[in-house]
Amino acid sequence: MTVGKVCNREVIVVDKMASIAEAARLMREYHAGDLVVVEERTGKRVPVGIVTDRDIVLEVIAEGVDLNDVNVGDIMSNNLVTARENDSVLETVKIMRAKGIRRLPVINDDSDLVGILAVDDLIDLFSEQIVDLARLIAREQQRETEQRK
Repeated sequence: MTVGKVCNREVIVVDKMASIAEAARLMREYHAGDLVVVEERTGKRVPVGIVTDRDIVLEVIAEGVDLNDVNVGDIMSNNLVTARENDSVLETVKIMRAKGIRRLPVINDDSDLVGILAVDDLIDLFSEQIVDLARLIAREQQRETEQRK
């Protein structure tokens, strides 16, 4: 299974020059805990960072920084790790685990943002698969019981 098949295609984005207040408003409006920071390059939205609600709290509010003194680009995570649409989900999960990443932008072969892969989405996916496996086992057990009668 590929990342492109399971990622969320509705990504909330922000420019790195956006204010912290604007980022917080976007997060509230879209009920999102993160925003992908993008730069427009020849008509493409290229991810350059990610900012989370936690970044805002820890880097700005807890430090008593004036909201007018910083912007999204100042607090975003710039060591951005991305996945390509055709990457394997299982290999991508290994990378996320090794790097301690809970969300990662998904790009196409032109480095254009196409989605985001979040641990929460992966948990939903894997739990559905586990339920399917459990049902398969139960069905097999039932079939074996019926065949013995």
